Amino acid sequence: MSSGNSERIEAKPHIGYKTPCRAILEPKDMIKWERSSAYSEIVSFIEQLSQSVKGKTLSSQYDVSTRTQDLCQLLEEAEQWIDQFPPDTSSASRFGNKSFRKWHNKLATQAPKLLRKLLPLRLHDAISELAPYLTEGFGNATRIDYGSGHELSFLVWLLCLCKLGFLEPSDSTAIVLVAFKKYLDVCRQLQRTYKLEPAGSHGVWGLDDYQFLPFYFGSAQFIGSGIAPAESIAPRLISEQGDEYLYLQGIRFIMEMKQGPFFEHSRQLYDISGVPKWEKVSQGLGKMYKAEVLGKFPVVQHLLFGNLVSLSSSTAY
Repeated sequence: MSSGNSERIEAKPHIGYKTPCRAILEPKDMIKWERSSAYSEIVSFIEQLSQSVKGKTLSSQYDVSTRTQDLCQLLEEAEQWIDQFPPDTSSASRFGNKSFRKWHNKLATQAPKLLRKLLPLRLHDAISELAPYLTEGFGNATRIDYGSGHELSFLVWLLCLCKLGFLEPSDSTAIVLVAFKKYLDVCRQLQRTYKLEPAGSHGVWGLDDYQFLPFYFGSAQFIGSGIAPAESIAPRLISEQGDEYLYLQGIRFIMEMKQGPFFEHSRQLYDISGVPKWEKVSQGLGKMYKAEVLGKFPVVQHLLFGNLVSLSSSTAY
C-alpha cells in the first residue's frame, strides 16, 4: 500500500441489495479479484483509515460520532453473550471449544435485529447484504477458527457502512481507534474463552495467528511519536503505553497467549522491531497485507460479494 494520500471512500447510492456470496472459487479467480473495484476500494479504505490515525494515540482528541458509539454498543451486546455460553469442559482439546458454535449461532440469528437497531429505517433494505459480513467477521462456527480472512470480512462490513453513508469520512479516526478497537476486544475475548483455531496461520513465520490490521494501523499511530520500533516489544513500554497503541495491545495479547521467548514464537514481529523508522514499518506492513492477506487464495476464497462490494465490476490495468 502506498504511504501517500489515498482516495476517500464516499457514500454512493445503490439500487437493490442482495445476500452476498462467495465469488473467488478457484485460484484463477484471483486475477479477476485483483483487478476488481472491490479490491481497489478495500485497499483505499485501509489506507484511508491508516492515514487517519497517523500520530494519534487512543486517548488523543478526535470526533466520535453518535453512530460510531451506536456501532460499539452493537459489539458490546454481542460480547455480553459470551457469558451465556461458557466453555464446554467435556473436551480437553487444545483448540476449538464447541461452545463457540452456540455463541456464533446467536450472532447469526440476531444480526438482522442488531442491524435494525443500529441503522436508520431508510437503510433497512441493506440488512440482508450487511448481516453476513458481520457474522463472518468473528470466525467460522464449523471449523471453530478465526484468522485474517474473518478480520477482512469485518473490515468490509465497515466499508459497506461507509458506502451507505451511515459512517462518514470524518469518522475515520474513530472507526479505527474506537470501533475497530472494540471489535478487537471482542475477538480477543472469544479467543481466550473458546481457544479458536488460528485460521491459515503460518506459525512462527506469520505476523500473528489471528490479526493483521492492528499492527498496520498501530504502526501508523507511532509515526512521529518519538518511540522507536525497537521499543515495541519491550515489557516496560507495553506496561506504560499499552493502553494507547493498537500495536502494543497486539503484542501484549501475544505475550498473554504464548509462552517462551518472543523471538521464537513471533519471529516476524521481532524482526520488525529492528526496522529503524515506523514509516518504513507501516509501508512494509501495507505491502505485506496485500501479499499475505489480499493476495492469498486460501484467505480471500471465503470473502463474500454482493452489490455494495462487487467482484463483477473490474478495472483495467
